[in-house]
Amino acid sequence: MQDAIRTKIDYPEISRIMKELLHLEGSPVAIKFITGKEHLPEGVPALEEKITHCQMVNLARKEGRTFYTLSENHACMGGSWALGLREITPTLKSGEFYYKLGKYDSWAACKRTILNIPHVESNATYGMAYAPLEKVPFDPTIVLLVTKPKAMLKLAQSNLYRIGGRITCNFAGIQSVCADASAQVYLTGKINFSLGCDGSRKYSGIEEGEMVMGIPAEMLQEIADALPVVCGAPGSS
Repeated sequence: MQDAIRTKIDYPEISRIMKELLHLEGSPVAIKFITGKEHLPEGVPALEEKITHCQMVNLARKEGRTFYTLSENHACMGGSWALGLREITPTLKSGEFYYKLGKYDSWAACKRTILNIPHVESNATYGMAYAPLEKVPFDPTIVLLVTKPKAMLKLAQSNLYRIGGRITCNFAGIQSVCADASAQVYLTGKINFSLGCDGSRKYSGIEEGEMVMGIPAEMLQEIADALPVVCGAPGSS
């Protein structure tokens, strides 16, 4: 099985459009869910650090690094579970983890939240690859953006430009980059916005005035084509 997108997508040009029109601080981040050893991207180095998924995103976004990771590189148990790299831990599954952090009034509230977190089937993901979109050497599964609300507005308008309708977002204030913007987008094939969680804001450089968005790679061209139109529309601010 070829782990690639059949439709030719000009990733560097899409990155240029997004950076120019959205005034991004850093790059859109191309992320690949790798389903087996045979699909490791050729010529891409392995990451040597053990850090969180959101920190990995920041390495590609702000430092321009390209790399792949395996489960042992992922320091966050909740994040790596959401991405399908390992089994859920007993304390996360029971609700104990978030209850002890003081984020919920009751154990039951924790449990309800965990049960609804988007997550890839455990151990279905062999590894993850990350790269700035403008120099990505593989076909990504999703592209993640971290930027200001005004830029997110233009992305939302671009998403609706051709068909119209409404956008429904799904988030819980926890596991923002891993579950909300990555796993959910991979599983649903739809964009999702998230506010950034405490962990990602603390460790991965998401600023107070920034949000997170995930885009399925297959939707990139349509959104990039619409961006110049919505940004240049007479009613656009």
